[in-house]
Amino acid sequence: MELSARLSDLPPVLLVVLAVVALLELALDIVALVHLYRTPFDQIVGGNKWIWVVIILLISLIGPVLYLAIGHKPAPSGEAPVDRPTERIGDIVDSLYGPPDHKAPP
Repeated sequence: MELSARLSDLPPVLLVVLAVVALLELALDIVALVHLYRTPFDQIVGGNKWIWVVIILLISLIGPVLYLAIGHKPAPSGEAPVDRPTERIGDIVDSLYGPPDHKAPP
């Protein structure tokens, strides 16, 4: 009895399930690696990003979930708030066209 099977011998439903799992794993890997790249070193549990890269890439499906669940610390709450987009847009418009004239209509 031969146990080896070709991919074309598998039922179509199983192929779809395998494709979905593969895409899910790829998406989780990408999300976890991008988040890891953007996170400062002082917010990484263990302080070593390379260990988390190995965990994310080598532990299938569980590695990215582990990193996203416990691999990083939340950002400190004492950080300065980010400028609102409307204020930045106003600054850009002012730099392009100059400050607005504040004359009252006649």
